Amino acid sequence: MTFDIALVLIILGGALVLFVTEKVRMDVTALIVLGSLAVTGLVTPQDAVAGFSNGAVIAVWAMFILSDGLTRTGIANVIGRTVLRFAGTGQGTVTVVIMLTGGVLSAFMNNIGVAALMLPVVIEITRRTGIPASKLLMPLAYGCLLGGLTTLIGTPPNLLIANSLQQAGEPSFGLFDFTPIGGGVLVVGILFIALLGRFLLPSVKREEQTQRRSQRHLRTQYGLHTRAFEMLVPHDSILVGKTLAQSRIGIATGLIVVAREQGSDTELMPTRQTVLQGGDKLIVQGRLDRFREFQRWSELIIEREAPVLQGLMQGQVKLMEVVVEAGSPLDGDLLHHSEFRKTHGANVLAIRRGSLVRRSNLANVPLRPSDTLLLQTRPETALELQRSPSFARYRDVDEATLRDTYELEDYIFVVRVPQQSQLSGDTLERSRIGDAFDFRLLALFRDGDLTIMPEPGLPLRGDDILLVQGRRQDLDVLRGLQELQIQRSTHTYLSAFESDRLSLLEATLEPRSALAGRPLTEINFRDTYGLELVALWRQGESIRSNLDRLNLEMGDALLLLGPRERLMVLERDPEFLVLTPVTQRMLDTRRAPIAAGIMFGVVMSVLVGWLPIYVAAVIGATLMVLTQCLTMEDAYRAIDWRSIFLIAGMLPLGNAMLDSGAAQFLAQLTMQYVGPLGPWWVIGGLYVIAAAGTMIMPNAALAVLMSPIVLSACADLGIEPQTAMMAVAMAASASFASPISHPANILVMGPGGYRFGDYLRLGLPLTVVVFVTVMVLLPLLWPLTPV
Repeated sequence: MTFDIALVLIILGGALVLFVTEKVRMDVTALIVLGSLAVTGLVTPQDAVAGFSNGAVIAVWAMFILSDGLTRTGIANVIGRTVLRFAGTGQGTVTVVIMLTGGVLSAFMNNIGVAALMLPVVIEITRRTGIPASKLLMPLAYGCLLGGLTTLIGTPPNLLIANSLQQAGEPSFGLFDFTPIGGGVLVVGILFIALLGRFLLPSVKREEQTQRRSQRHLRTQYGLHTRAFEMLVPHDSILVGKTLAQSRIGIATGLIVVAREQGSDTELMPTRQTVLQGGDKLIVQGRLDRFREFQRWSELIIEREAPVLQGLMQGQVKLMEVVVEAGSPLDGDLLHHSEFRKTHGANVLAIRRGSLVRRSNLANVPLRPSDTLLLQTRPETALELQRSPSFARYRDVDEATLRDTYELEDYIFVVRVPQQSQLSGDTLERSRIGDAFDFRLLALFRDGDLTIMPEPGLPLRGDDILLVQGRRQDLDVLRGLQELQIQRSTHTYLSAFESDRLSLLEATLEPRSALAGRPLTEINFRDTYGLELVALWRQGESIRSNLDRLNLEMGDALLLLGPRERLMVLERDPEFLVLTPVTQRMLDTRRAPIAAGIMFGVVMSVLVGWLPIYVAAVIGATLMVLTQCLTMEDAYRAIDWRSIFLIAGMLPLGNAMLDSGAAQFLAQLTMQYVGPLGPWWVIGGLYVIAAAGTMIMPNAALAVLMSPIVLSACADLGIEPQTAMMAVAMAASASFASPISHPANILVMGPGGYRFGDYLRLGLPLTVVVFVTVMVLLPLLWPLTPV
């Protein structure tokens, strides 16, 4: 092994580790690889960035635009709905039609886009036929993946494999060279799932799935009708004159204010700026027991002993500033006081960002790199904080800085727990009052003993004295919550649904949505859309509580509540894919023939050999914009830039593997184990390696890395590489066994209610079936040819 080979393998191994651990985004990992190859001299600077002008990369982004043009003009939607209208009601027949339709469309369109396009259509079929969505959505995703195997433009790995052959000076694959074997795999895969595989899918009672997808029964399925009640605001309440946001009715208690009645007027989904008036009747949805818990905390009595307790604390606590490190778990996350206390053993007293100092409502601020946190901790814990990778630097805080910069005197006060209080036995951790009202328990005085930074799970007792950081006026808000009069009548709530003024809508994230990974509190559906997030489906489970602690993930299914006109606005938002639309959206199909003609021209120009695929695709994408099938802004948005940077960044690694001899080194290792058994065993082994690789890395990167190894192995065997390259192309796109192996799998995870194991249960047998089919068809369609 030479030094260059070792260096390439180290870079390859580092990339694999980053892909598996997901510590760094996959496109950033590719750029790290690109930079490493250029710095180490394994490739020239020109070759390092040549991937961005590579024909395969250009063809990939141009095909994204062409696919989006077909979608926006409605041609794909019309074809899908027309075909599925004749699917019947039998599960086997419906499965075949869904998979075949998705597969045919994916032969010429981006398979993620086809899955997103057909998802609402399939949900509509589940409502019409009563077939559980869990029985149809995974077959939809797999049908789209199988369809991508049938043409050169069906999936990026096919383009990259063909590009590798061309760069190696070998005869490359044409547009429909994949069709015979890919079509056979598509047919066998569909038959397997329709006849046998569907019994491996999770079984959900038909009535439950029908109710969950029906607008009429959505609120029953999610238990909304049993969680609704009314609250009356007394005329002399402390809350009169405060806004809903200031009252903390929704933020603190997790309740959803569905409507506000004032006399004969009813306001649906009032905003957080709505001012409460005496006599207001609030129709709310949520857990009454949670609200009762918060009411009990209004018993706390403010004392005047804060300076005394603070004096007793001197020498027993340490105040220090730490700076949030870029890339730490805190970066971009909301501050949850109880979790921070458990993880780091410190209370956050303030956040300083530049010259701005925030002392209250800290839980509503997403943390950023370079934010300075003022912490209260014990002296023995300070050393651990200094070693924490979450923080870049630290320094002790003196009294002058505390007084002049942070000015915390007005934010620290003392409260006493009444002797016969209902709070006895309760904890700050269980009630979450610390996060809800931004209270931090700094010290506890009990039976003459002072406890510094008591554990959040410590049960309270009568006569306990608590040193708290927060805002005193929030205690008034707590007393205001105590004054609210609870009524069980929900007539207004139900009548709003019956009159269709309020509706429920299910949606999931669009595959290229920028909202993935963002905290739900940051998205703020109430203020942004005038809607309320009621529940979230993730990995087969419905989450209705503590939604403010979650980050939105790709594949989540969201249940949103609001007036119909506001839900209609969300339906037009490109960030979301609506599963249960409240209106039938009409597509403008006037330009559908133009888009179809452009796509036909692209295919024919490549088929007759007039233009290479990347030139034809760019011209077609340009014509889509010129004919107003989509705008230039739509075109930019259609491109999955992560995939483009991933491919362009990894292509130099493939070249470095060939030039350094690393590819030949790895090929020889493979030959040692399966070479003596013959070339077909070598091809089968390479297929298995590629199929296994789809579990841990993106299939485009896998195609780039496997290509030089396959070329070297075929050279050692003395055979033409087309047969083996075709096998690896099939394997690289056979991403069935994991939800994270392909975005189409993630897309259907939430709406289908799938768990991780469901993909293994069906995906592994399907992978074996596809492998056997490929190995049977290859000798017939692509027999081995000696060099």
